[in-house]
Amino acid sequence: MSDPVILFFILGVIAGLSRSDLKIPGVLYESLSIFLLLAIGLKGGVALAQNNPGELVAPIVVVTLTAMVVPILAFLIASYGGRYGRADAGALAAHYGSVSVVTFAVASSYLTRLSVPFEGFMSVFLVILEIPGLLIGVALARWSAGNTRWAALMHEIVTGKSIVLLVGGLIIGYVSGEAGLSSITPVFFTLFKGLLAIFLLEMGLVTAGRIADLKKSGAFLITFGVVMPLISASIGIVTASLIDLSVGGATLLATLFASASYIAAPAAIRMAVPEANPSLSIGASLGITFPFNITIGIPLYYAASQWLLGASI
Repeated sequence: MSDPVILFFILGVIAGLSRSDLKIPGVLYESLSIFLLLAIGLKGGVALAQNNPGELVAPIVVVTLTAMVVPILAFLIASYGGRYGRADAGALAAHYGSVSVVTFAVASSYLTRLSVPFEGFMSVFLVILEIPGLLIGVALARWSAGNTRWAALMHEIVTGKSIVLLVGGLIIGYVSGEAGLSSITPVFFTLFKGLLAIFLLEMGLVTAGRIADLKKSGAFLITFGVVMPLISASIGIVTASLIDLSVGGATLLATLFASASYIAAPAAIRMAVPEANPSLSIGASLGITFPFNITIGIPLYYAASQWLLGASI
């Protein structure tokens, strides 16, 4: 909780709840989003250049297959536990099956502050895990419908801002290498944590605005927003042990599994499942799971990774 980026988020929540006139200009929010996505992609590309990409094929397959369990579990819990209809349960599955770039960035910052090393290629998993959860969530929501434009949906997901910038950053970082990026290192690497703090200030303001939605949704959705990331993180830590990740890498993979999308998923669901109630999925992912992960979840996943992988806490 002493990490300044978390304190910036808390400041935003307090400002929002107190109805302060504090606002982050929309153009700045978009600019910071682009910066964070590119910076994470560049870091991953540099790390990828320092490793043999062929050695990542097996871990990628394992991570992708195990990650597919998450949206299915989310759908079943929402359907039978919350008694939501197929559309709303599928929307929740898509949000929780996909990942949050900002949560990943906060976890990376947390590990860096503690001087805990982690595999640089974790950004590759971030890129890959963006897509399967969205497709599975939509498929579950539209199982009996025959009018889903799958080609258009796939195009929407693959060409979305998150994927384009992350993949683009990965390629640029891989081709340029650490030496080639030295001229832009002060912008994308040195300033990363400071700009992340400003972005989290805005996230705090947005989160405060979602609390009203949660009040209307009942106790189940609030419980779901806390329990689902714990289940998903457990799957992520076990998966990390299967592919021999370090404690830091396991923490990041658990965070990816536990995170919920509130950028790519809403756009995909709005297009493919327009009848779904967005206040449920966005309210849970942004109003409950995001603040839970960055304040309590990440340290918890780190401690669990240390315990499972045999490191001393």
